[in-house]
Amino acid sequence: MAASDLKEDPEYSGLSKSSYPDEKHEAAPAYDDSESLSPGPDSSEWHKLSFWTRNGCTIESFKRRKGPVGNLNATMKPRHLHMIAIGGSIGAGLFVGSGSALSSGGPAALLIAFGIIGIMIFNVVYALGELAVIFPVSGGFYTYSTRFIDPSWGFAMGWNYVFQWAIVLPLELTVAGLTVDYWKSGVSIAVWITIFWFAIIAINVFGTLGYAEEEFWSSLLKLIAIVIFMLIGVALCAGGGPAGGKYDEYWGARTFYNPGAFANGFKGLCAVFVTAAFAFSGTELVGLAAAESENPAKALPGAIKQVFWRITLFYILSLMFIGLLVEHTDERLMGSGLSDSQASPFVIAAKDAGLVGFDSFMNVVIMVSVISIGNSGVYGGSRTLTALAEQGYAPKFFAYIDKSGRPLFSVIFILMFSPIAYVGLSSSGEIVFAWLQALSGLAALFTWGSICLSHIRFRRAWKYHGHTLDELPFKAIFGDRALNPPARSLTLLNQFAVALYPLGGDPPSAEAFFKAYLALPIVLIFWIGGFIWKRAGWLRTNQIDVDTNRRVVDWDRITGEKKRVAAMPMWRRIMHLFF
Repeated sequence: MAASDLKEDPEYSGLSKSSYPDEKHEAAPAYDDSESLSPGPDSSEWHKLSFWTRNGCTIESFKRRKGPVGNLNATMKPRHLHMIAIGGSIGAGLFVGSGSALSSGGPAALLIAFGIIGIMIFNVVYALGELAVIFPVSGGFYTYSTRFIDPSWGFAMGWNYVFQWAIVLPLELTVAGLTVDYWKSGVSIAVWITIFWFAIIAINVFGTLGYAEEEFWSSLLKLIAIVIFMLIGVALCAGGGPAGGKYDEYWGARTFYNPGAFANGFKGLCAVFVTAAFAFSGTELVGLAAAESENPAKALPGAIKQVFWRITLFYILSLMFIGLLVEHTDERLMGSGLSDSQASPFVIAAKDAGLVGFDSFMNVVIMVSVISIGNSGVYGGSRTLTALAEQGYAPKFFAYIDKSGRPLFSVIFILMFSPIAYVGLSSSGEIVFAWLQALSGLAALFTWGSICLSHIRFRRAWKYHGHTLDELPFKAIFGDRALNPPARSLTLLNQFAVALYPLGGDPPSAEAFFKAYLALPIVLIFWIGGFIWKRAGWLRTNQIDVDTNRRVVDWDRITGEKKRVAAMPMWRRIMHLFF
């Protein structure tokens, strides 16, 4: 069926905010300036509510919203999406986890591993963007796995994503508590964990807008801090540090020569990949958040482009300066994991430079970052759980959405995992958290892999049903394959090698293997459980439906935009590609 015919066919009239794959709804034209999806099933009813009820601050706001399920708020602005894309998932993985990665692999391994994962993520978000613009779904992009791969695999990916974020929340709360301990306050870390837990609850009272505003301002702080750090890094490498300090003479790239660019050889490089995966996890949230923006078809492509700058500027360049300024043999990096901000190479570099107060400033940034990621965990996990319930993959009460647009019971479910943070205060807490970190880091790889496989299968089905790529309003920049499968396979194989032969020369053991590869059997259990429940397997290309609930496209507007871009000078076209 051609695009022109599709516009006239009432049976395929576009996609609503619901994530039901088989229901027919009113069309939502792509790239239409006038398009502003209502914050609920009945916009007039929404505006009749008081300001405090709309923002979740009254008893009335907790009552069920009337209308069909799947109607989350559409109140995010383009500025929210852009900040979520460029800085939303920057947290403990970059600021703290990079310390253990530097210690394990050395500065060159740090750049190589983060670079490879960054290329993979760049492709993932573009693939997700292509799918999300033409098939916008509310609450969970795992539905693409259900629609284009296998309903059982979609079940597995949905629950995998829920538990990935449910695990991240207590991890980030613990890191936040330990961050305050940097100043030796004398107050129990349990008190700080409780305070941060209630702070996240308070943010989620305000629903989608609360999450969006918190992410906007915390991302802005993170980006400003990284830019300041890189500017200071340039000065320190050039010998511009305080007189009498470590960097008061030309420093250059001496750490790449002494103690060296690599630590622990190839095995050290392999060990860095899972840390890099954890650091980039959450990048895909921009696709999830787009379903709750005012105009996803217009705002999402612009937000997707910002991911390039996050990867190149805020990850690769900042890690390059980390590798230049901090030796990988520094004992303060040893055993840093993701929980000790004092082992953050950002804090170590600031302290070694003798910059009074800058180490404390970076510590504040780390504290804000980990709270931000914890809040993202509640957002991502709850929206996915709600989508699972809407499709019958989870108990129906998780589909409950209140009058302020919050998926209430799903949010409560994710927040219930927060007390696991207190386990970190026990004598065995470090062991428990080592298992949780390994589980959450590898789980992200399965999520990204499913997004890319969904994209590949969609492209095949798209061609099979007689469509061309010119009919897509937004296309992945590297097509449907690029480097994604090799990069994911390389990362999983590297982690498999480290699982069998851990760093430090320890002999292979079942505990070490499952600690590094625990996510795989859990995903397989979910997959088998989904098959038993749904009795549905791998979809053949001719079974994949690429028309139902597809967004109707305003081709006149898109053609006009393409002509406008084509008429630009070369430098303007290059700028348009990345901004």
